[in-house]
Amino acid sequence: MNDENYDMIVIGSGPAGQKAAVQAAKAGKNVALVERSKELGGSCVQNGTIPSKTLRENALRLMNMRMNAELANFKLPSDIELSTLINRLEEVLGEHDEYMRRQLDRNNIKIIHGRAKFVSSISLEITTVKREKYVLTGTHFVIATGSHPRKPDNIPIDHEHIFDSDSILSMLYLPKSLTVLGGGVIASEYASIFQALGVEVTMVDRFPQPLGFLDHDLSSKFVDAFKSMGGTWIGETEVISCQWDGIDSVVTQCANGRTVKSAKLMCAAGRLANVKDLDLEAAGLLVNTNGLIDTNEKLQTQVSNIYAAGDVIGPPSLASASMEQGRRASCSALDLPIGDMSNTIPSGIYSIPELSAVGLSETQARKQYGEVLVGKAHFNEIARGQISGIQNGMLKIVCDEQGKKVLGVMIVGEGATELVHIGQMALLARAEVDIFVESIFNFPTLAEAYRVAALSIIGQRSACSNVY
Repeated sequence: MNDENYDMIVIGSGPAGQKAAVQAAKAGKNVALVERSKELGGSCVQNGTIPSKTLRENALRLMNMRMNAELANFKLPSDIELSTLINRLEEVLGEHDEYMRRQLDRNNIKIIHGRAKFVSSISLEITTVKREKYVLTGTHFVIATGSHPRKPDNIPIDHEHIFDSDSILSMLYLPKSLTVLGGGVIASEYASIFQALGVEVTMVDRFPQPLGFLDHDLSSKFVDAFKSMGGTWIGETEVISCQWDGIDSVVTQCANGRTVKSAKLMCAAGRLANVKDLDLEAAGLLVNTNGLIDTNEKLQTQVSNIYAAGDVIGPPSLASASMEQGRRASCSALDLPIGDMSNTIPSGIYSIPELSAVGLSETQARKQYGEVLVGKAHFNEIARGQISGIQNGMLKIVCDEQGKKVLGVMIVGEGATELVHIGQMALLARAEVDIFVESIFNFPTLAEAYRVAALSIIGQRSACSNVY
């Protein structure tokens, strides 16, 4: 193949890469999108978000069927294939791939399947599946190659008995038991989903609580729900080793002498940036001590014509944030006008139950502001929560000491990832907490929790003013 030249070359077709390519194309630029896999969408689509959320939806359905056991004698078969619980996955992935290809074609973006590595800061060598090599040259580059699971030295991941977060859904059958190493977002999501499916799940982590970046009352709600489904949480425990015993169990040895046995094990020990094969040094780029690519506020690396977005630059490592980073990277490279990127990015944890937050947590707010006022609304006090059986949820609003300025909103419970956007809009509009009382919410809805939590803060505010 002949060498080709482009205004913008994007490496990686995940959320960040896709948006970067489309933005540049809409600006009238000649754009190439390089993807090493035959499918588009990256790990977010192929191995993570869509498959796990599909499994989660079916887990919720099965939970509801068990709750209504008096209406139907329901029991999940013991030898059920995992693929049957991720129904329509191939159809959904195929439709998403086709949608992306149509969008890229519509914007005249050249899709190139192959492995990419830098030759210089303006050239990229592509190796095709047939091992043919050719060079692309470009004025600007956006690196959006995503991440892969970290593999600790003491965890012999074989993708048959011991899995990582990318391979866990490749199991043929739903196991009777599962050990999950880790207490972060991915570990919490999969642990609660498999527990909801009836698998005996044990979570093991070195921290006292899972999801430690959240306030304690939210992470406690998650642990309570996990335990109520039959799950086991083992915190403050170091794992020394784990290995398949060659018969029927994976044996996990802990530093405190405890032994945990299960049919399968999943290690969720964080993720690392996909930069190994890019030969960044040839372009004059170096990764930091965490293996990530450093960028400035414009998503620009230390090499002026190379930008980076998504998981390769580190937290928050959310698909929603990656999409915006990709778009902004293109805008910055092409000198297109763009405002400041909002720091008001909601987090969404698709565990059972869901958790979501935006703005400052109560812990962060107290460190930054000292005294704060906090209002809570429990879903078992909300009509919709009682009707829908969503009893274990909670919405929390954090305000400044005067009880006026909204600093953050945190939610646990089904619907949390949708409800949080109401709080996000209030933060972006710099609205006072009173807006939640002055607004009329549909009845019955979970959104009413905003009004209840806001009334709590206003009540505290009034009590404080009476004291003075």
